[in-house]
Amino acid sequence: MSETVPLQKRKRIPEWLRLKLPRNSAFTQTRGLLEELDLHTVCESAKCPNHWECWSKGTATFMIAGDRCTRACGFCAVSTAKPLPLEGDEPARVAEATFRMKLKHVVITAVARDDLKDGGAKHFQETIEAVRGRNPGIIIEVLVPDFLDRDDSLQKVLEAKPEIFNHNMETVRRLTPQVRSRAEYDRSLTVLRKVKERGKGRIYTKSGIMLGLGETEEELLETMRDLRAVRCDILTLGQYLQPSLCHLPVVDYIAPEKFDEFGKAAREMGFMHVASGPMVRSSYHADEFQLPPRG
Repeated sequence: MSETVPLQKRKRIPEWLRLKLPRNSAFTQTRGLLEELDLHTVCESAKCPNHWECWSKGTATFMIAGDRCTRACGFCAVSTAKPLPLEGDEPARVAEATFRMKLKHVVITAVARDDLKDGGAKHFQETIEAVRGRNPGIIIEVLVPDFLDRDDSLQKVLEAKPEIFNHNMETVRRLTPQVRSRAEYDRSLTVLRKVKERGKGRIYTKSGIMLGLGETEEELLETMRDLRAVRCDILTLGQYLQPSLCHLPVVDYIAPEKFDEFGKAAREMGFMHVASGPMVRSSYHADEFQLPPRG
């Protein structure tokens, strides 16, 4: 990270966040396949607490364009470093993994590549096309950076026609500068609005917010209303967990009952699908959203 958060003692983790780590043959097979195909996952790189469960169920969230990010967000465990060149065969390797894992729904994300003119959008496009070519009928969800709101970059991703376009707000307006490196609250809303408009109803938009960084309830509700104002369809709400003592500290642990309340409020605002709970993450149980039939 470019700026180190002062070291401080972590808050005690409440019981509802203490997990049993499942591990079975499927976990070993998933890990082996990812190693064989030399693929990165956000599960490992971002130290996701759910990766034991997901890998044990034979699924993973693929992270393309390398494992070195050009941004240094205060919450994220992905390494910040000078990126390596893109690997031309990576889209085919991701496609092969999704085929061998027999996935019906796949989530593809990437590190931020501000070093590239298009932010890595062409690489997203090629990966989506490769996965769909190898797996006809698969539902493809992408979790993308903001591409600095470059219209040509957004268009490249839209041309590949993912079913779900996810771009996370991560936090409320007030906290955005300290939580998200180089990101802008309104820029993220603009990206989601443009995707909804240009997708002409053929692409579902999705976003996620982390709780426990010091936001107030009214700020959270305001962010949810802002997302609905740009017609965001799907929302995830989860507890922020500090990856290391060098990352932003947890200000509050939000009780499961509060997550239920926020989830109910989101549904009342009109979100088509809401996942709200301490362990919810952007791609956690992503396949539970059943795409409505096209009109």
